[in-house]
Amino acid sequence: MSTPNLIAIRDGESNGGFYSPAKEKAAIRDRSPFPFNHRFPFLQRLRQLNIKLKLLFFIFCAFFGAVFFTSKIDHLMGWNLHSLSSVFSPSRGGYTVLINTWKRNSLLKKSVAHYAACRGADAIHVVWSENDPPSDSLKAYLNTIVMSKSKAAHEPNFKFDINKEDNLNNRFKPIQDLRTDAIFSVDDDVIVPCDSLDFAFTVWKTAPSTMVGFVPRMHWLGEKKNGRMYYEYGGWWSVWWMGTYSMVLSKAAFFHQKYLDQYTNDMPASIHDYVARERNCEDIAMSLLVANATGAPPIWVKGKIYEIGSSGISSLKGHSTKRHKCLNDFASLYGSLPLVSTNVKAVDARNEWFW
Repeated sequence: MSTPNLIAIRDGESNGGFYSPAKEKAAIRDRSPFPFNHRFPFLQRLRQLNIKLKLLFFIFCAFFGAVFFTSKIDHLMGWNLHSLSSVFSPSRGGYTVLINTWKRNSLLKKSVAHYAACRGADAIHVVWSENDPPSDSLKAYLNTIVMSKSKAAHEPNFKFDINKEDNLNNRFKPIQDLRTDAIFSVDDDVIVPCDSLDFAFTVWKTAPSTMVGFVPRMHWLGEKKNGRMYYEYGGWWSVWWMGTYSMVLSKAAFFHQKYLDQYTNDMPASIHDYVARERNCEDIAMSLLVANATGAPPIWVKGKIYEIGSSGISSLKGHSTKRHKCLNDFASLYGSLPLVSTNVKAVDARNEWFW
């Protein structure tokens, strides 16, 4: 046998060359698009995964880049999307911030400083019902804060409304020489961002006879007791769960200044006495007054509020029970319960992705 026959086998069906197993394996490797991964398929999967991750990273960067750009485009182009000229127009007036306070000067200072910086604030009035009048140092400090924080064309008019007795009805006493129709009633421990506040003011101007606010509550019809209708007071979780409300609390709400006069002079004296005696429910009484006058529901505005205080009437034991009782006692005094429920919420569409 010749030497070539010892090292190779003649391939009669091919192109006349010698068949070699080593050459065949090499040819197979050469034809594979991933020659190295032929033995290690997981490396091919890893490479494909790497491509997908790069694509996802690119999409992620593009998305957040677009979000950042759209959030800054108003400044880049010189636009002011959040400035509502009608809020600050002298012909329409701004709003008066009416702050109810009680022995929490540190919170009062923070509250006044914040609202003085809101461009729609035409005046800030502090309802003072303590036995001792505000100190000269407190007055001087707050006046200085108002002057330094103001961003309006003119600084807000700042004043203490001093009362001789401690009475929750004091927060709704008429105010002399008001320059605005709109009153923003707020507790000293509640901070509403200025943008949200100005948006709520524009909502109020579309329905100035109703209450517009940030803290919704609901009355629910319960089982009859002693042959009479019984109502239950629904707090925040009730509103959140059902999406229905019939009140916005005066701890953060707009209403027309005419209701200060009506609350003090037209509302039954029995309700004044009830609020003074129970030291509670003046906000429910105001909601009933407005609903009775308009026959319409209030308007809940979507917006963040910050409660900077650690305690208050609502944190006391038995608060919910007292609120249930207030509703039913007021219904008896009114002869009915004029509250109107609704599911409507005002939302600033400029700040929403979907609306």
